Amino acid sequence: MGRLAGKIAVVVGAGQTPGETIGNGRAVSIRFAEEGATVLLVDRNLSSAEETLAMLKDRGGSGSCLEADVVAEAECEAITTTCVERYGRIDVLHNNVGIGTNDCGPTKITETIWDEIFAVNLKSVMFTCKHALQVMRQQQFGSIINISSIAAICNIGLVSYKASKAALNAYTQTLATGGAKFGIRANVIMPGLMDTPMAIEGYVAAGHDRATLIKRRNESVPLGRQMGTAWDIANAALFLASDEAKFITGVCLPVDGGQSALIG
Repeated sequence: MGRLAGKIAVVVGAGQTPGETIGNGRAVSIRFAEEGATVLLVDRNLSSAEETLAMLKDRGGSGSCLEADVVAEAECEAITTTCVERYGRIDVLHNNVGIGTNDCGPTKITETIWDEIFAVNLKSVMFTCKHALQVMRQQQFGSIINISSIAAICNIGLVSYKASKAALNAYTQTLATGGAKFGIRANVIMPGLMDTPMAIEGYVAAGHDRATLIKRRNESVPLGRQMGTAWDIANAALFLASDEAKFITGVCLPVDGGQSALIG
């Protein structure tokens, strides 16, 4: 019996940016499936979600895919509707969508960039939770896991990204306090410097040397001078989704090799 045996999990952002490594959403989907969950794989890029589905099926897992753009409330509502139609319930909601595209400092930020980053990083989570919570309240059970960033608490020059992730932490704590009487837990994972396609490929495409970039990022991590991987996030998510964490809610968990500890 796996740690999520019999559970129904929704992973939003279950595909990934193309790249040499594996992304957080894909790794989480695979780990959930390996531990017995049936996974609804949601992504704006359906073919990428289907690649994830094939990978988890190769490992003996089960699930299905759904195409959705989570900045639209109607499509977030459809996630809940589809999951209930296919599987009857929602035990775990894992929100993994986030961007920092074109972000900058406070004197150069534009309304368009600010609004786009907040729509993807915060509003999308509000929409997915709004509708999944209605099912979880009826069940009197549920685990919500939102992917934030240590940027929420550490120094970073990207004003919209930092503000949106800090707001996501606060929003999740509100979910935790409001959901407790319904048996619903809500927690945040704050990744640090990770060796994932989302973190690396954009810089490489912009002309950065891959080896130099990876070396610099590795050297910034206290623990072993080595970035984390998507599997580190997946294992943390697995714990928070499982009954092993049944008394844990409202937590903002850094998975960062000790980087956030440097702030004291």
